[in-house]
Amino acid sequence: MKNLLNRYRRFLLTALILLVAFLTYAMNLRNRDHANPVERTVMSMTAPVAGSAASATGFLSDIWNNYIDLIDVRRENIELRKSVKRLNERIVANNEAIAANLRYKQLLELKESVAIPSVAVSVIGEDSSAWFKTLVVDRGAADGLAEGMPVVAAGGVVGRLVKVAPHSSRVLLLTDHASAIAAIVQRTRARGVVRGAGGGRCSMEFTVKDEDVKVGDTVISSGIGGVFPKGLPIGEVNMVKKGEYGVFQTIEVRPLVNIGQLEEMLVLVRQRDE
Repeated sequence: MKNLLNRYRRFLLTALILLVAFLTYAMNLRNRDHANPVERTVMSMTAPVAGSAASATGFLSDIWNNYIDLIDVRRENIELRKSVKRLNERIVANNEAIAANLRYKQLLELKESVAIPSVAVSVIGEDSSAWFKTLVVDRGAADGLAEGMPVVAAGGVVGRLVKVAPHSSRVLLLTDHASAIAAIVQRTRARGVVRGAGGGRCSMEFTVKDEDVKVGDTVISSGIGGVFPKGLPIGEVNMVKKGEYGVFQTIEVRPLVNIGQLEEMLVLVRQRDE
């Protein structure tokens, strides 16, 4: 008998456990509102494990949710950067359009104020060398332009055309050493010739010492020579020196036009027909 029990011990133990479980289940069916001793024991043993499992599950869930949130934040950050870039591009384009409209308005006002036929040109290039300083514009002989025609901007005289191709031209600036414009001081009508001195400067030559010329006087074209019409603003006197010897004054003139910022100009075309 003892040998039989030892041989089937595992099966008998399993059957006993199943029987206890069945009886516990049967007892629980009758009283669902209250836990029996076995249930309380099982709950006490499993509660810490269940709590730890719940905590671990919550921790992993938080990590996953934070990871998803980071991905969403990164995606939103990329989209925001793209939006900011597009807005900045629009702001730059709008500012450029406003500046262009202002320049075109000033050019139109100049065109209406000058009672001479003119052609609007835009700067497309710049040529600097040891001897000449010129700007390249986008109009030429096909548009009715010819060499020697004066070029003006909203502030005053720019220079004159020196080389004209079918669809482009070069403008010799009034600050170039090769440039010379017959001029007068607007306040006193003192005469002279404005020559380019290089470096963005001009000088007024052949003005006798007896003539009244002061710093701040405006210099305009005199109309003598037939190239530039009379009355075009050229520059402002910023230095006058009357030497002890000699006949003429030394006068430095600052051009009214900012050559370095020119983009659009007018070419006066009347002289071609005369």
